[in-house]
Amino acid sequence: MKLGLYNAIYHDRPLPDALRAIASVGLTGIELNTGGFLPPVHVPNIADILASDTARDDFLGSFEGTGVTIAGLNCNGNPLHPNRAIGGRHADDIRRSIRLAARLGQDRVVTMSGLPGGDPGARHQNWVVNAWNSAALDVLDHQWEIATEFWRETDRIARDHDVTVALELHPQNIVFNSASVHELVERTGSTHLGVELDASHLFWQQMDPVAVVRHLGDLVVHAAAKDVRINPEHAALNGVLDNSFRRLGADEPRTNLGGDEWANEWPTESAWDFVALGKGHDVAYWTEFLRALHEVDPDMLVNIEHEDTELGREEGVAVAAEVLLAADAALTASLRTEPARG
Repeated sequence: MKLGLYNAIYHDRPLPDALRAIASVGLTGIELNTGGFLPPVHVPNIADILASDTARDDFLGSFEGTGVTIAGLNCNGNPLHPNRAIGGRHADDIRRSIRLAARLGQDRVVTMSGLPGGDPGARHQNWVVNAWNSAALDVLDHQWEIATEFWRETDRIARDHDVTVALELHPQNIVFNSASVHELVERTGSTHLGVELDASHLFWQQMDPVAVVRHLGDLVVHAAAKDVRINPEHAALNGVLDNSFRRLGADEPRTNLGGDEWANEWPTESAWDFVALGKGHDVAYWTEFLRALHEVDPDMLVNIEHEDTELGREEGVAVAAEVLLAADAALTASLRTEPARG
């Protein structure tokens, strides 16, 4: 397996500095953001790379001798957003990222399945959390029609470029668990759609990432290493679907998600938090996570995503890398002692 880092946490520095930071903690891959919610900071000349072999070769040359190679592209966003200023742009970014992956010799583009509005005149996305009433199923029927059309066409584009699109199982998307993965594949008849297995969002939904990997099998084509810590004292009172977020003002640092949508401030008494590997689940757990991925594909790309606000950039990446590398070493050691299968 190739162990790397999703580069968004190092968007504060030029690409050469990011590569040095990644190599310094023993990781060998970088998953490059190429649009969607975040700008492609480390690939600012995508149009040139798509049009010019010289620009492409110059960009690829920036990785030579660094010990770090490209480990997939990432274009997380909402291509189904009813606001075309958001949905249309994110959809274009995904299509562009597929073409870019082919140009760079990559075969994985990570993104999200997206989420439409609840009816034809909607202005905002609408996530049905629990479809206990018939109206909620009407919403889902409408959303699946939109999602099926978009992803059937995107699968065709991906197939034409020999690229697989890996969908992160992320809440507030129409595909967020095993059942919805199967539904999308069945509806679209896809051959080049798969799953990016980010364990973090499964943890807080009380899903078992190891079981999900083994259940989905070959549909898992990429992975993210990110941990979650449940805070029992707050989860006991508000559950994991707590909406105690604070809207950030225009005068505060905030992340634009497209159009006039912004990331909110995380609840201060949160039911759960994203944390560096090891702060929610130990090395033994991550060893079994890697084992399940290895069973699917021994060459799986597994990239750390750092979103632990209790740790700084370098510190958090170093903590996560230490755990992931220890888990990989433990897996390698155990595979050497396993009896040969006949």
